[in-house]
Amino acid sequence: MTELDRRRFLVALAATVAAGGLASHSTAHADVQGSAPGPIVPTPPKLLPPPGPGSRVALPGGTVLKTLPGDGDLLAWTVDDGVDTEVVRLYTKFAKDTGVRLTYFVTAAYRSWTENAAAIRPLVDSGQIQLANHTWTHADLTRLSSGQVAQELKSTDAFLRNTYGVDATPYFRPPYGHHNATVDGVAADLGYRVPTLWHGDLRDSALISEAEIVSMASASFTPQNVVIGHLNHTPVTRVYGQLVDIIRARRLRTVTLNDVFLRPESSHPASRSAG
Repeated sequence: MTELDRRRFLVALAATVAAGGLASHSTAHADVQGSAPGPIVPTPPKLLPPPGPGSRVALPGGTVLKTLPGDGDLLAWTVDDGVDTEVVRLYTKFAKDTGVRLTYFVTAAYRSWTENAAAIRPLVDSGQIQLANHTWTHADLTRLSSGQVAQELKSTDAFLRNTYGVDATPYFRPPYGHHNATVDGVAADLGYRVPTLWHGDLRDSALISEAEIVSMASASFTPQNVVIGHLNHTPVTRVYGQLVDIIRARRLRTVTLNDVFLRPESSHPASRSAG
């Protein structure tokens, strides 16, 4: 082979190698670009937002609150007691993760309300969670003297002011739903003039199964309903996804009581005297 032929051979070999490298790179690049995509996981639809402040209505006078007024798509999910501090923590995390709006009826003697205050307070400050009065020890108020009724409500009122910086009036929930004219009169004198009961019930004040809770939610999560649940037992913490799926499927808007009703001025005696 002449020197010229040798040089031509080397040039051709180099060109072939370069072309092969480019082809391999292009093929590899095409393989990456053309590879089958992984499974697409749909993002769950967001919960519908609450109605704006302009839609709030005046509180009904002289009645027990069990449902929300009018025809609409609102759901007032209320949760009582706080026996189990872990359930309180997980309910609050559930609210934070999903945007569900809740009204907590606080039995303030339970340590869960102190232990979870740091997690609850930001959601209270934003208005996503509302705190209301469920007495200090969960006593049957109809079995107490007027002074004892007042103390039950005043103790929790002071706790909510000192721990969370909120005025919980005018909503109180008498334990077991038991109240009478005497109880209502004492409560009203303290600014708690709206006995708040319920029309739907998750029935989880006692320990029941997850399936029973979901079944009760299916029956209770309906438009304009006030629904009661409890912060006492763990099964509800394992069905949050199913509960929120019911809300999404029915296109309900979860609301606190403050989302629905105008706040009456000077609900609390201290506020009235200050004014």
